[in-house]
Amino acid sequence: MASRGRARIVVPFLTMHQHVVDELGQCIVSGRWEPGTSLPVEGALAAEIGVSRGALREAVKALVAKGMLHVRPRTGTRVLPPEHWNHLDRDVLRWKQAGDAPALLRDTGELRRIVEPEAARLAADRAGTDEVRVLYDCLAAMEAAAAKPGRSGYVEADAAFHRALLDASGNRLLGSLGRAVDIALEHSFAVSTRTPGAVEASLPGHRAIVQAIEARDPAAAAAAVLAIIDAAEQEIARSPAMRNDAP
Repeated sequence: MASRGRARIVVPFLTMHQHVVDELGQCIVSGRWEPGTSLPVEGALAAEIGVSRGALREAVKALVAKGMLHVRPRTGTRVLPPEHWNHLDRDVLRWKQAGDAPALLRDTGELRRIVEPEAARLAADRAGTDEVRVLYDCLAAMEAAAAKPGRSGYVEADAAFHRALLDASGNRLLGSLGRAVDIALEHSFAVSTRTPGAVEASLPGHRAIVQAIEARDPAAAAAAVLAIIDAAEQEIARSPAMRNDAP
């Protein structure tokens, strides 16, 4: 049975290194190892996971880079508190999705409210023919996916639309932000689109965004974005994925 709010976005493990990083990262995010505590001694932890000490050390280095661990000679490896973590890191987002999906949905919704309306305003001022065409292409992909049995690919197409919107703002930092949080966006859309009628209702709103940008109407573009964010929050609250007994 699905956990409450779980979007079931799966990232396959390609290497042993990624597997070990994932094992350790999930232990930290889940609270098995609390902030300030030391990791088990290297030999015991490597044996528990079933890897060499060298593989374990490389995984620890990766988590140090994510701001989750701190290594000191003679004092061992300690878990850092969440305020030190890189919360835009794809792995951290995925572990948060698995460990506390409702909190990730809340954070994603708040981030969208702060960022996307202003991105739409900028896009209405700055987007050229190419950027508008990309948005229409993304919208066409959403419509095509919505017409498929099971709506295969719809969530990915929806996320691509919103990444394109941030790119269309002409602000490179916003564009990079969209690519950084795509797992969070897909998680949010995977939950919201499980509400009956949500997909059909969302398509006109997305078209309104593109049309407002094409018409060079910043206020209308921002309003259209806020409307779909409002609708998404309502759909998430009613989604079958938010029930403990969701299939």
